[in-house]
Amino acid sequence: MSTKLAWIDEELKGLHDAGLYNTIRTLSSPQGAWLVVDGKRVLNFCSNNYLGLANHPAVVNAAREAVLKYGVGPAAVRTIAGTMDLHLELEKRLAAFKRVEGAISFQSGFSANLATIPALVGKEDVIFSDELNHASIIDGARLSGAHILRYAHAEPADLERIILEAQGTYRRALIVTDGVFSMDGDVAPLDKIAEVAAAHDILLMVDDAHGEGVLGEGGRGIVDHFHLHGKVDVEVGTLSKAFGVVGGVVAGNRKIVEWLRQRGRPFLFSSAMTVPDVAACLASLDLLETSTALVDRLWENTRYFKSEMQRLGFDTGKSVTPITPVMLGEAPLAQQFSRDLFEAGVFAMAIGFPTVPRGKARIRVMISASHGKEELDKGLEAFARVGKSLGVI
Repeated sequence: MSTKLAWIDEELKGLHDAGLYNTIRTLSSPQGAWLVVDGKRVLNFCSNNYLGLANHPAVVNAAREAVLKYGVGPAAVRTIAGTMDLHLELEKRLAAFKRVEGAISFQSGFSANLATIPALVGKEDVIFSDELNHASIIDGARLSGAHILRYAHAEPADLERIILEAQGTYRRALIVTDGVFSMDGDVAPLDKIAEVAAAHDILLMVDDAHGEGVLGEGGRGIVDHFHLHGKVDVEVGTLSKAFGVVGGVVAGNRKIVEWLRQRGRPFLFSSAMTVPDVAACLASLDLLETSTALVDRLWENTRYFKSEMQRLGFDTGKSVTPITPVMLGEAPLAQQFSRDLFEAGVFAMAIGFPTVPRGKARIRVMISASHGKEELDKGLEAFARVGKSLGVI
């Protein structure tokens, strides 16, 4: 009997024993404040559907009409026969929305990072990366072959120290940071990081996946939030969170966008974003440009939920965004907490190592504009009941 995969059995057993095995639940309903999960109707505190657009009638209708006009699959990469007029319209509109010179779309935010970083730096170069950057940034940096130097999380002074130490050892350099850090909900001090980048004439890139639709005027993102237009070379984003669809975008300097059309490997070698998705993103953009009501409601819900959780005695970490980590410590406790919440009618998944460091397991609550006050109160009641039963509060 072959034993070549026995190591997987051992690794999986280890995950089970440590309380780190990821049990994936199944949804059978549209995204929204409520979901049907594993056959049970539960309050949704898990999705990145910040503005409730994933099932918005205007967004759904735009995708439906695009299917009838264009079909479904793109059937080609962008550089051969996959660039539709809607792709160009979306890129033009996103650039205007983000107030930058140009934009290019990708199949996902993850793909956008994998495309951008290796196109900008290589083996003779260096990347200065926040130590808590997203996995897609880490993978993009590794693919580039550049030397990776990590600086202390959200510490511009440490970034500058490392830059000074590395002077004279590289050809080109790139500073990369998340805008909003997805596990803790804190925001990078991008204004101070931009000052460091300018002082040393280094390219600056920010992954704004959790900032678009959330921060800035009408959800224009972290660059707008800090009034840094023209001072950040690359903004990478996703269209799968606040926009409610799927896809990625790189926006910023026109030269960089042009270069990515020539050398961004996911753009060159993977089929284009599907047309229904592009049309849906355009509809989401219409809604964002028309009114700030959804963004305003998102923040009203965020402030209310956070203040009530803190009043109950929960530790919500250092979050200043709708991402609300409920810090619990060890993974088995977080997983039990999640299971008990589910029994109480609330869907909020546990997150542990390796997504977050050991000893910092948590329930990550994702607040949405789709939640009403009654639904937030229901969630708060469930958290209070489970927190007391498990001795957390």
